Amino acid sequence: METRPPVPPFTVETAIQKIRMGEDAWNSRDPARIALVYAPDTHWRNRAEFVDGRDSVQVFLQRKWDHELDYRLIKELWAYAGNRIAVRFVYEWHNDSGQWFRSHGNENWEFNEQGLMTYRHASINDQPIAESERKFHWPLGRRPDDHPGLSDLGL
Repeated sequence: METRPPVPPFTVETAIQKIRMGEDAWNSRDPARIALVYAPDTHWRNRAEFVDGRDSVQVFLQRKWDHELDYRLIKELWAYAGNRIAVRFVYEWHNDSGQWFRSHGNENWEFNEQGLMTYRHASINDQPIAESERKFHWPLGRRPDDHPGLSDLGL
């Protein structure tokens, strides 16, 4: 069976590593690549939508990024224990009408012994913002290592 290190039980260091790997993957906006970090039978709640299985994750993510344009994400550790990690995150994006949003959320993650995510529960709120209020300005893709995190940005 495939393994995605780091694997549980998590330490503060490995939890932060897992979170950054997740952030980097989501900032790639590559649904096929991202789906591989989830267990084949993964279960999600994303807002009010329920998603089951890798194939459904891939379809969900493609639909997401067809709507959420120029997406940039930052994740931060909230808590961890054993095979679970709690994350807070913020991402910025705009719709096809040019309206920018800052989406604030929390995720609860659970992993199997191979380090694949089996459960993801996400609660997200969208805040309309003016383009001049944006805080995430790096080129599309991975957030640069020297870019401030959420706490540094006051988010």
